Amino acid sequence: MLKILAAALTSPLLTAAGLWLAVTSAHAGPDLVGDVSTAFKLIGPNHKIVVEAYDDPLVEGVTCFVSRARTGGLSGAFGLAEDKAEASIACRQVGPISFKKPLPREDEVFSERMSILFKRLRVVRMVDTKRNTLVYLTYSDRLVEGSPQNSVTAVPVDRAQAIPLK
Repeated sequence: MLKILAAALTSPLLTAAGLWLAVTSAHAGPDLVGDVSTAFKLIGPNHKIVVEAYDDPLVEGVTCFVSRARTGGLSGAFGLAEDKAEASIACRQVGPISFKKPLPREDEVFSERMSILFKRLRVVRMVDTKRNTLVYLTYSDRLVEGSPQNSVTAVPVDRAQAIPLK
């Protein structure tokens, strides 16, 4: 009986662990380029500034580099900390630009949690048709109140290649 109970308890745990691995590996997320420590924490990881690379999912050849604060300590180690709203973005052409499908004039390209509840870092792509340019904006928002702190960057596309719009 004890063996059956032990098997019943571990089986859901193994199933949950397998599902978690499948979900996290299916969504690769950003690539960590590097980080620097900004404050030493005796217990848990240090406070850091991280730089992550996000490839635009609809535009081949464009990568956005986002730098932002990451809270350390025990709360940061367990994912309970609320990271600061400050972020900076620089998007660059890293190869030949091609479009997987027509783009909306404005679209959220990336979104990542910055606290256990309510706060997210967002990257929005806008198309400036007059200048044939992709404009990327990063900001954070909360369920109740967002932050006015933001950063913007632009990637010009060769005028010989029109940006396809929906």
